[in-house]
Amino acid sequence: MHRVTKRRVACVIAAAVALYSAAAPAQKDVGQALSREDSRVSQGARAQDKVDAVHDDTRKRIDQYKAVEKQIDGLQAYLEQLNLQIKDQTTELDSIHQSIDEVTIIERQIVPLMLRMIDSLEQFVALDLPFLTEERTARVEKLKGLMGSADVTVAEKFRNVMAAYETEIEYGNTIEAYRGSLEQDGGAREVDYLRIGRLGLFYQTLDGRQYGRWDADNGRWETLPASYSGQIQQGIRIARAQTAPDLIRLPIETAEAAQ
Repeated sequence: MHRVTKRRVACVIAAAVALYSAAAPAQKDVGQALSREDSRVSQGARAQDKVDAVHDDTRKRIDQYKAVEKQIDGLQAYLEQLNLQIKDQTTELDSIHQSIDEVTIIERQIVPLMLRMIDSLEQFVALDLPFLTEERTARVEKLKGLMGSADVTVAEKFRNVMAAYETEIEYGNTIEAYRGSLEQDGGAREVDYLRIGRLGLFYQTLDGRQYGRWDADNGRWETLPASYSGQIQQGIRIARAQTAPDLIRLPIETAEAAQ
């Protein structure tokens, strides 16, 4: 019995050794097959990555192409609009050239007119009531100098001449009080002037003791009686907006009286 058991054990061992020897090459082949499969899978993954990259790049290029197409369409529409504008501007330019030719003719006529207007304004200031004489005379002299300036356009010169006339016209519609120098009896002193339009020009000394008006007939200052002091003072306060407008009684020379 003991011998039979030993023989069986020996047979099992021999069978196991034989089975292992036969299985070893098969395991090696399986390992190699798995290794090759892993390699193919890795290569396939890399290939797929390349395909995905190419797809993404292609998609980007297609999007860029579409965007460029839209830009081209927009530029074409813009160019068409520019062509229309250029056509209109060409027509306008022709009109401007024609206007320039006409303006040159007008300038030749308007410059002598402005010179005559300045001369008339100078004579008017000299013959008018003697208010703001230095300021008004300086304005006329400025116009004379402006006419000789080559860097000032004719339009700007004309605008200044018209502005000077408008200022003179405005004097006839306003009441004004200002302080200035009065030359009288060979001397000069500071007084307060009251101008009522171009109807009358009055003065009051700073101490309030003497009053007068400009006598246009004789071209000189005339002293007024003290009875007019309150009226002149009231007129000065009204002109300076120190009191509400009110009726004042002052000697005004009318046009009939002047004749």
